[in-house]
Amino acid sequence: MIKWRRRSGKKNKKAENAEPEYDENSSEQEIASPESEQIEPDPEPEDTPEPDAEEILETEPVSADQIVPEDSIFPAGSEIDDPENGKKGSFIKRLKARLAGTRSVLTTRIDHLVLNIKEINDDVLDDLEEILITSDLGVATTQALLDAIGGKVARRELDSPQKLKGVLREEIVHTLDIPPYEPETAAKPHIILVVGVNGVGKTTTIAKLAQRYKQNGKKVMLVAADTFRAAAVEQLTIWSERVGVEIIKQQTGADPSAVAFDAIHAARARDTDIVLIDTAGRLHTKVNLMDELKKIKRITAREMPGAPHEILLVLDATTGQNAVNQARLFNEAVEVSHLAMTKLDGSSKGGILVAIAKELKLPIRYIGLGEQMDDLKDFNAAEYVEALFD
Repeated sequence: MIKWRRRSGKKNKKAENAEPEYDENSSEQEIASPESEQIEPDPEPEDTPEPDAEEILETEPVSADQIVPEDSIFPAGSEIDDPENGKKGSFIKRLKARLAGTRSVLTTRIDHLVLNIKEINDDVLDDLEEILITSDLGVATTQALLDAIGGKVARRELDSPQKLKGVLREEIVHTLDIPPYEPETAAKPHIILVVGVNGVGKTTTIAKLAQRYKQNGKKVMLVAADTFRAAAVEQLTIWSERVGVEIIKQQTGADPSAVAFDAIHAARARDTDIVLIDTAGRLHTKVNLMDELKKIKRITAREMPGAPHEILLVLDATTGQNAVNQARLFNEAVEVSHLAMTKLDGSSKGGILVAIAKELKLPIRYIGLGEQMDDLKDFNAAEYVEALFD
């Protein structure tokens, strides 16, 4: 058991050109009624045990009038701020401002820790341990960082408290700097399966990605395969209209895999470049919905070998360690390619990125810093840590 824990007592619709109807069990395409493939959500099992992880976030269903997007999200004339296009300095400054909450519980406290101390001893490491854990880096990640720092102290490579912050920064960059996921094929259409629990900003992230791809000259299609949650189809339809891209959908309660089946054939017929598939967002004890994700993945692979080409998991930074549990369960179910972490601007738990990278070795692809068009950014480990520590 780590030291700080011991000392805690003193520290307080279908596609128009879609091909034959979907039939999962047939090797040939046959005509089938959409109604025959519908799957209604199973009732909540009474005797299903709760997972060992913390309770996973799930929002209540909402009506269509509650999910109309705010005008401010896609303001007229907004552009994506590209830090690689002469704007790196302003991007880092903006990122630093958005990470103010995390900086206050991590960096500022580390600055106070090393102020006026003369050597790094066990008390200093115990205090650092508390700071890292309460910044949502997690126990395992904290222990790994402390081991690295302790090793440097023992080898006299870290002989000054003022150097502690620099060493910690280097270790965090190393932890976060996971090689990005690169699809093995440049297939067309390129199919991206987007997963995540309700309330994390999954649908909004899909809309922002659609806009980014469209601005890059790609023909984009959205797929409303979250057919279980009330108003989910309507919500994605609103976004498709606002972004100006096509959507494939059916009625609420339809088989999500049938919607994905229709979308693949429609995308081929319409020369679509990018297909973004929204999926049911509930997890917890609803095992049938996790099984639906596996089924969608299986059907897309059958209809287009190699698909889905990416599986993007969207997480909410404000849920802290709960995000690690979600990432682990989704990865076990469908093998996640990479992550998008939203709501970093409204959280003091930005350290959760380090915990996920350390424990699951999943690359972070995007970070969400707000509701504006350019607030979905490509993640760069060095820039992120620079914004936290400088």
